[in-house]
Amino acid sequence: MEITLIRHGKPAFELKGKVKSRDVCEMIRRYDSSGIAEPPPEQAKQRASVCKVAVCSDFIRSLESAKALGFSDILLSDPMFREIAVPHFKTGSFAMSANAWGALLRYMSVFGFSQNGESLSMAKKRAQVAASALIDIAHVHESVLLVGHGFINYFLAKELLSRNWVGPSKPDGGYWECGVYQYHAV
Repeated sequence: MEITLIRHGKPAFELKGKVKSRDVCEMIRRYDSSGIAEPPPEQAKQRASVCKVAVCSDFIRSLESAKALGFSDILLSDPMFREIAVPHFKTGSFAMSANAWGALLRYMSVFGFSQNGESLSMAKKRAQVAASALIDIAHVHESVLLVGHGFINYFLAKELLSRNWVGPSKPDGGYWECGVYQYHAV
């Protein structure tokens, strides 16, 4: 059995400019509702072509990426495969660059901040459920491609490794990059 975790293509929505703390929620909403900006490279298409089925999150960038990789029929599109929901504020006028907000809020989530988002412990529990679903699909179809997101793919990799799957300690995190995991019975 084999599971490939690939990150979606570059989103069409660019995180740029100054953003006030009260507007971070809208920035996240626009990012999450964007499609992809460019087609996949040949190596991503080749990797995807060896997978029998594809699953993805229900975010447009994930769905469009799966289709761009050659999967017109996606076996499963589910919120359990979504990126970890970024915690954020809904008020305030403090402004920083969009990238600085992303880094700061992710960093704060490591230390327990989860307001209006998802805590790290919630994300890890969701990754356990998602890993079980992927394993079930791999058991039926032999090989599955998950077109996912950077942070959730990282937690999925950790979960697979803890369940006797062999592969990189973390999947490559760039757009269209992946990690391949194979099951080895003990």
